[in-house]
Amino acid sequence: MSKSILVTGGTKGIGKAIILRFAKEGFDVFTCSRNQSELDALKKELIKDFPQIKVTALKADLSKKSEVMRFAKSISAISTPDVLVNNTGIFLPGAIHDEPDGNFELMMETNLYSAYHLSRAFVKEMMERKSGHIFSMGSIAGTTAYPNGGSYAVSKWAMLGMTKCLREELKPYQIKVTSILPGATYTSSWEGVDLPLERFMKAEDVAECVWGAYNLSPQSVVEELTIRPQLGDI
Repeated sequence: MSKSILVTGGTKGIGKAIILRFAKEGFDVFTCSRNQSELDALKKELIKDFPQIKVTALKADLSKKSEVMRFAKSISAISTPDVLVNNTGIFLPGAIHDEPDGNFELMMETNLYSAYHLSRAFVKEMMERKSGHIFSMGSIAGTTAYPNGGSYAVSKWAMLGMTKCLREELKPYQIKVTSILPGATYTSSWEGVDLPLERFMKAEDVAECVWGAYNLSPQSVVEELTIRPQLGDI
């Protein structure tokens, strides 16, 4: 039986790179996005390049609990994924003392609550079968405070804390839990900045790290993986 991976926010950037890396290894793919046309394009690309796999791509806004649960129910009707990558996220710069009202709620709902609810939706089945690997897409902003990080950094610190809790809870069930903590990676959120591309990491490098962490023996787990640009943070 083929294995499967669920990557939220999988139509671009790191999420898409992870999907392509695992699809290359024959994993069936579950993913979601708020943009239907991007989902259609991704599914078409995957079916063309990896005709042996099954692809389920559903429209969902994971900042809303009701849509997280609807998406989870749709996937559960098919199967519980072997790998869950909580990748959905949004970055809005600003300082806590003067960022626009609503930034905090939006980033907590998108970056943290979505991962919390989706993990809970699948973890009991993973516990029963005593297998699975959960990845959370954090950030170096979740380990190091910096100016203009604001609520984004708060949400990523909270994501790291939640992932640490899951790691402790799921140890007895042979479920691995890994925090991925990337630095500046060139994705659509960085488009238009006046910086050379070589200062950024490639999304494919992050995806390779996820694949490597997944590929360890059952006796080992990568708990936290920090990845930074070679020349340092931007």
